Amino acid sequence: METLQGKTLFITGGSRGIGLAIALKAASEGANIVIAAKTAEPHPKLPGTLYTAAAEIEAAGGKALPIKADIRDEGQIADAVEQAVTAFGGIDILINNASAINLTGTLETPMKRYDLMQQVNARGTFAVSQACLPHLLKAPNPHILTLSPPLSMNPQWFRQHLAYTIAKYGMSMCVLGMAEEFSGRVAVNALWPRTVILTAAIRMLDGLVKPEMCRHPEIVADAACLILKQDAKQHTGNFYIDEEVLAAAGREDFGQYAVSPGSRLLIDLFLEDTHMRP
Repeated sequence: METLQGKTLFITGGSRGIGLAIALKAASEGANIVIAAKTAEPHPKLPGTLYTAAAEIEAAGGKALPIKADIRDEGQIADAVEQAVTAFGGIDILINNASAINLTGTLETPMKRYDLMQQVNARGTFAVSQACLPHLLKAPNPHILTLSPPLSMNPQWFRQHLAYTIAKYGMSMCVLGMAEEFSGRVAVNALWPRTVILTAAIRMLDGLVKPEMCRHPEIVADAACLILKQDAKQHTGNFYIDEEVLAAAGREDFGQYAVSPGSRLLIDLFLEDTHMRP
């Protein structure tokens, strides 16, 4: 299995939450981390900035390059990728983490929010992947890992939040298509949590999810780093679930990841019965 020592990860939206957790885990193994995100100044409601994230990454043992970039703008994406390659000599891994969420029905979804989710989630994933691929194709064991769910045409996932589902499935369709297109050259996989992860975005959903029913982002980070060490030619086109990845690696106790150990956990959106566990 590969190591992340000296690898360069390009992570979108990594100033907090799951993206930052993946960055810190990889940094602890000696990776170079490029954080491409919008939050350069402190947000009134959300913790962390590009620069606080960079400081944490350096403290964890990695090298950090914070870049202010809006992935809705392909010019800013191109600039960020160029800075990453100049700083570290290439890109080995892309983490498509940036995502916008709005769990509203059709009549309650302003078109401004619809457009934001499409631009960040589906379009952003495509655009950043497109910009990174020429460099990934030169890397010895290149990976794209996208934080998106398994695809399903079950109507229940479209009924209550159609706009969000379209946007997240757009990310997953990028995985499906690019895995086939670049098979044998770049590993393209998706990763999704079995249970809801407590992030700043979840905290802002007006109490829709109770924190004690969540896990910490570190479970996703641990699973991600296992995936990224796999042989890119052999492991592609998968829609991984964090707990299943860890279980396959011999992990059995997931209590350490719970916000409130012993409390009932909330199964995440988009997961079918095959992903459920007693």
